[in-house]
Amino acid sequence: MTKNFGVKPYLFPMPAYMIGTYNEDNSVDVMMMAWGGICAEDMVALNLESEHKTVKNLKLRKAFTLAVPSKDTIKESDFLGIASSNKMADKFARTGLHAERSKLVDAPIITEYPLTLECEVIEMQDQPYGLRVLGKIINVLASEKVLDENGKIDAGKLNTFVFDQMQNHYYSIGEKTGTAWHTGADLLKK
Repeated sequence: MTKNFGVKPYLFPMPAYMIGTYNEDNSVDVMMMAWGGICAEDMVALNLESEHKTVKNLKLRKAFTLAVPSKDTIKESDFLGIASSNKMADKFARTGLHAERSKLVDAPIITEYPLTLECEVIEMQDQPYGLRVLGKIINVLASEKVLDENGKIDAGKLNTFVFDQMQNHYYSIGEKTGTAWHTGADLLKK
């Protein structure tokens, strides 16, 4: 038996990504977003509402960082998704998080986040269903604490979380349950 819910944005998991930009006065702006992700080998797509302060910053600076937050920063990250920079000028300062200027793009790197993509805005598409921002990945930064013994990023060490749009909860990510392109490969032999 199933239950119909109609048209809802119910897909799980939803990412919890942090977009970092600079305001016109060079102060740091960060917001949490869930509607977006990788769309090509070197591209990300962000689906945003145009009234966000972050969108104004994206149009002005043509750059952003996209970070994966850790569970260690869930309180601060959630706050950055709740509070609006349009209404709260000291939003980022209230979190106690730290930022440093990217050497490659005109955007901040939040030092507490273990994985950050430095991106340039390639295109902003006004669609009937919202604004889509396409960004080119210029570089990926990872904290040494999330690297394995071979110097590769270990997703299990990111200690991150995802968003549940159906009940508005966050869930931890980290346990490896299989290997892509290997776990189901024996079914090819049937």
